[in-house]
Amino acid sequence: MRQRRLKAEINVVPYIDVMLVLLVIFMVTTPMMTTGSVDLPTTGAASQKPAKYVKVEVQADGSLSVFDANGSPTKVKGVKEMKEQLSSLKGRDEEIAVLVAGDKETQFKNVIEVLDEVKRLGFAKVGLETGSK
Repeated sequence: MRQRRLKAEINVVPYIDVMLVLLVIFMVTTPMMTTGSVDLPTTGAASQKPAKYVKVEVQADGSLSVFDANGSPTKVKGVKEMKEQLSSLKGRDEEIAVLVAGDKETQFKNVIEVLDEVKRLGFAKVGLETGSK
């Protein structure tokens, strides 16, 4: 009878599997562990709306409406048309305030784009209109 020799080697396949699983776990959890702090801007809350203001509404689908100081709405097709409307309204009254009202379902970038364009037109008083709880 022949004697069997013992093999003195280690099967590394299970260890490679474990290492790959750990690698995937670390790749997924590492971005969650890095928490950066963001300094959000603070605003002073106005107790009431100004007496005379122009309002720009940003609908949920991104469409715009401009309301003059009397409250009559004008649907505009885009930011360019909105700028023309606001320029004509500013020509009538230099010190008029502008309130931007964004629907809560609209994308944040739409509201920021409108705010940016209103500021570029030179309005001194620009604010966000919010609802009360």
